[in-house]
Amino acid sequence: MLSYPSARSNIGLIAILVGVVLLFVKILILVAECKRRNQSRISDNPSFLTLTMNKFLNDMETEKPIRFTSQQLQIATDNFTNLLGSGGFGAVYKGIFSNGTSVAVKVLNGTSEGIEEQFMAEVSTLGRIHHINLVRLHGFCFERHLRALVYEYMPNGSLDKFLFHGNKILGFEKLHEIAVGTARGIAYLHEECQQRIVHYDIKPENILLDVNFFPKVADFGLAKLSNRDKTHITMTGWRGTRGYAAPEVCLRCPITHKCDVYSFGMLLFEIIGRRRNLDLNLPESQDWFPMWGWKKFEAGELEELMVVCGIDEKDKEAAVRMVKVAIWCVQYSSELRPLMSVVVKMLEGALEIPNPSINPFQYLMPGTPIVAAFPAYSTSAFDTDSSQKITGHSFLRGTPIMRRYEIEIASSMLK
Repeated sequence: MLSYPSARSNIGLIAILVGVVLLFVKILILVAECKRRNQSRISDNPSFLTLTMNKFLNDMETEKPIRFTSQQLQIATDNFTNLLGSGGFGAVYKGIFSNGTSVAVKVLNGTSEGIEEQFMAEVSTLGRIHHINLVRLHGFCFERHLRALVYEYMPNGSLDKFLFHGNKILGFEKLHEIAVGTARGIAYLHEECQQRIVHYDIKPENILLDVNFFPKVADFGLAKLSNRDKTHITMTGWRGTRGYAAPEVCLRCPITHKCDVYSFGMLLFEIIGRRRNLDLNLPESQDWFPMWGWKKFEAGELEELMVVCGIDEKDKEAAVRMVKVAIWCVQYSSELRPLMSVVVKMLEGALEIPNPSINPFQYLMPGTPIVAAFPAYSTSAFDTDSSQKITGHSFLRGTPIMRRYEIEIASSMLK
């Protein structure tokens, strides 16, 4: 028989255990009630998960580039049979996925180092940005025997087909819209991305057109990301296409995003003239269109240019704006070139365009310094000082044609 003190001790222990159990039960009840209330809130709006959130998650999944297998791309392209075009980079094939989405598959060829550089440039830029005037990158494939980039398919191909090959189906109004849209895409790269993106190869072949001839900037194989606090970029090799590349690129000087502005200016001249800027089959005075355009503007004879280019009376105001913008864009000094966001506004007629008073090609005259007396501009649209003196560079002159058409060889490039 237990003693009295022992019995009291057992009763106390039982009381403690009962208290602990009751506390634990209360906690469980509280947790269950919280879960019940949470479930009740969700059940009040069952579409929250099944529609809104599911769509959001699906959209997020499709926003990022997909890594395809070589087998998937072989099936989509019918074993790479529908060739859209080819070049030094490789070939582009049309493909269709099982969900009906048409794509353009660029298969990269070349040296291992060159492929990797172009591959990383395209994926690192287009893979992180989205804009209505930039071609969309759906995904990529990087395997031992297939390195490819998968883009949205652009049914009307590139702009050059409608400028240089006798194809006149696009009216001047549509060409003006294409110029504005292209400018918007470049402005986004320069001014709206978290890291500034310099394209380096703006030209008609890299402006693609969708089914409605809506323009999208493409081919980011030479593109480079740049921190916004870094004003100049030092290049170790040539980038771009001769005839569109800015003088500072040719000279391998430190460059800025304004090299794209120069290239866009050269593109504008070709849109205005519907011809290559250099055409030796034309009379000597017109064979290099940018120089001829400047001379006609300086002499106040743009009417002759409009007639030669076949521009109707109703389009002349927009055409004059394009000529003036093109002249500003191809200024020798990068500081005198406008920002692309300003280019958009000037092309749209939202900003008055100062009359260019500086010959953009004066630097082609040996030993001639350029003194730029920049006009006052109340909106501070051009990020430049009021005056700038540009010193000449040492050129190793080539043939007479090379001297006349900016196809210069910088002596530093031959060292």
